[in-house]
Amino acid sequence: MKRHALYAGAMALALLSARAGAQTFKVEKWNIGGEGGTDYVTAEPGTGRVFVSRQTHVMVVDGSTGKVLGDIPDTPRMHGIALAAKENHGFTSNAGDSTVTVFDLKTLAFIKKVKIPQGGLDGIMYDEASNRVYLTNHSRPVGTLVALDAKTGDIVGSANLEDNGPEGAVADSRGRILVNNENKHTIQVIDPKTWTSVASWPLGCEDGPTGIAYDKATDRVFSGCADSSVVTDAKTGKVVAKIASHDGVDALGYDPSQKLIYIPNGDPGNVVVARQDGPDKYTVVATVTTVPGAKTITVDPVKHVAYLFQPEYGPAPAPAAGSPPATGRAGGRGARGPIKAAWFIAIHQ
Repeated sequence: MKRHALYAGAMALALLSARAGAQTFKVEKWNIGGEGGTDYVTAEPGTGRVFVSRQTHVMVVDGSTGKVLGDIPDTPRMHGIALAAKENHGFTSNAGDSTVTVFDLKTLAFIKKVKIPQGGLDGIMYDEASNRVYLTNHSRPVGTLVALDAKTGDIVGSANLEDNGPEGAVADSRGRILVNNENKHTIQVIDPKTWTSVASWPLGCEDGPTGIAYDKATDRVFSGCADSSVVTDAKTGKVVAKIASHDGVDALGYDPSQKLIYIPNGDPGNVVVARQDGPDKYTVVATVTTVPGAKTITVDPVKHVAYLFQPEYGPAPAPAAGSPPATGRAGGRGARGPIKAAWFIAIHQ
């Protein structure tokens, strides 16, 4: 296992040097090996463990060394991981067989699978206040939000959404669930007491929103779009600020005590870091180089480290005679060859 340490590119730092409050971030990356593509990553706060989706299994990695600590198998076409420390339970969203895997958070041992009849599993998050796990599903004909009891794993409610492409979701301080709808370019507000939609806020995104985070102290929602990240007042639904970013955003990370928003851009392969100076004021303090295709991120709010993961693919095989040329983004979806490396990345000050 090779370890690589580098700093945000000299050009990026030079461009930022004229800005007040520019910050320097250290980047470490390790080739952790393993098979399969990826989607979301999830940090366990304070322990240093990071859960990395690999399509058919989950790798558990030590965020300080890049050492692989364990593996959770049999998660067909899985997307994300949610952690409920209170119950010592972890959860994975498995689109391949429309199930949620429940596992022991300490030992990683399998507990059970829960069938999700709506199908289309994608995003997953844990809300500590309600002790529920929420799934955002690309169901058909409409997307769905499904809630599980974090203690038992039982389904306790569901709601239809206005979009069949829901992405990230967060709980606000009022107990509502805010869902990013990628195709409608909205945040939809669901009341889990009645399982009804109580609002839909247009964001004006050209592509997205996908990733989402919430700051309880200022009651602001951060939504990642391809052209920019949008800041919304969670009380009124009004867009109050935009943060310039790049293409390929699929998640957001937020460190509430440091007031730092991490925006991963798969194209070209960097993370824009913005500081919250006030509820409606944001300053980009760094642009940190990662690897092409790395578009999801997680933040440990205790250790103040952001983590990404992205396989590096070799050239795609030549198409058969008479077939159209294969196309695809570097490191992303589309035609690609075998995995050459599996980059686990840590960003910290």
